[in-house]
Amino acid sequence: MTEALHTTEHPNGAYVFKLYIAGGAPNSVRAYANLYAICRKHFPGSHRIEVIDIMKEPMRALEEKVLVTPTVIKLFPFPAIRIIGDLSEENAVLTALGLPQKEKP
Repeated sequence: MTEALHTTEHPNGAYVFKLYIAGGAPNSVRAYANLYAICRKHFPGSHRIEVIDIMKEPMRALEEKVLVTPTVIKLFPFPAIRIIGDLSEENAVLTALGLPQKEKP
């Protein structure tokens, strides 16, 4: 989980996400892998993922009112939307976050 973004800046058109995880918990690891895969597939080169481990930074979770992990928050493009879970259902994640889906061939 090294592709963390530690700033609120984003390039034009980039999708910006915050992913709240609980250390190396299996659901947290799956959520990161699934979000990363979705971003690489649908938004190659135009996404940023900030990973916040609530075990190390519990106050950040409290500030955002994140009570369950894993939680992903899409910050940009607006509106901000959050979902909870391991993000394993790709189409459901895209729909829930209000993101475009690639059409099936």
